[in-house]
Amino acid sequence: MSLAGRLEDLAISDIFQILSVGRKTGTFIVAGTKGTALIVFKNGMVVRAETDDLEGNLGNNLLEAGQIKDTILNMALEVKKKLPSKSVAEILFDFGSVSAETLERAAKKRTEKVICRLLMWEDGDFQFELDDLDLEGKTNLQDLGWELSRGLSPEYLLMEGARVQDESTQVSFIPAEEFASGEADESGGWEDDWETPAAERKDISALKALTQELRFPNSASEITLLILRFASDIFHRGVLFMVGKSEIVGLGQFGLEIEQADEKVRQTVLEIEKSPFLKRIVGEQMPYKGPLEKDEIVRRLMDELGGVWPAETAIFPIIADGRVVAFLYCDNFSTGMAMPQTEGLEIFISHAGLALEKSLLQRRLQEMELKRGEEEGGG
Repeated sequence: MSLAGRLEDLAISDIFQILSVGRKTGTFIVAGTKGTALIVFKNGMVVRAETDDLEGNLGNNLLEAGQIKDTILNMALEVKKKLPSKSVAEILFDFGSVSAETLERAAKKRTEKVICRLLMWEDGDFQFELDDLDLEGKTNLQDLGWELSRGLSPEYLLMEGARVQDESTQVSFIPAEEFASGEADESGGWEDDWETPAAERKDISALKALTQELRFPNSASEITLLILRFASDIFHRGVLFMVGKSEIVGLGQFGLEIEQADEKVRQTVLEIEKSPFLKRIVGEQMPYKGPLEKDEIVRRLMDELGGVWPAETAIFPIIADGRVVAFLYCDNFSTGMAMPQTEGLEIFISHAGLALEKSLLQRRLQEMELKRGEEEGGG
């Protein structure tokens, strides 16, 4: 399988979903006006990421973090001139200047930065070559960094990149006229004649940040990612399930501390008819907050999520075309924090259901047009 196209036609989030769900192995390269990026996938996980849209290389990141001295980095750069196929990180490791563990941590942070930067690209031609991991001569990138021994989930990277973008665009300020209304006190500060506003709730902040993105989603997969991103701002862990006539199927997760969490969630298929608890929530089409009821299916679900039973959970049905098409399970088991306020999340999920409805309608119309075209062509 070879996948090629333009970012203007197929979003990075959709590409990553395709490669992740299909557990693909290969190299993904994109070149646009902002530069070139290389992402290496192994079994659907990201193990290497680099771009010339970021300054410096992994060696510079290690220097900035105080992990190596500039003399060591300069020496590694000199060696690289003679061995251009080796990355600075690999040379530093061969020197014994940094451990594999240090390189793993630094490479993980850099990978997150690369994906964050890539999400801001508005144009570019991309190509994915299946089962081709030979990187030599593939791109004009001067340094290819370090390969992670344990890959990173594409869903995690997309959510983390989007979260960083959200934080960078939220600028808090006090209008100039409000400064003028205060008077200087004896300490040289300002004695305000207005009350200090209370800190805004997390769910309301997230609602403001993400609702705009939900207005024009590129696909159903982007809508599900937005739901997980929102929930990850206020809960420690969560799982999104698709609801069928008789089964629920895992779609995605955040915060699960289990091996191969994304893969395990997607392999989770449970018979909802055997769970009076989940069947009632789906039937009532209303959010639920409180303890889990321990029926056969809920016990199996908790086993899949690591075998722990939180004191409180929150379950949010997602409604499209008048029925529950998915639901979001969340808890704060690992942190032990109390149940957060969720009105903002509930409003967002309601809008997400409408967006899914629109997406499903558009897909049906496309299928009808395709079928009509085939019939006219056959006639």
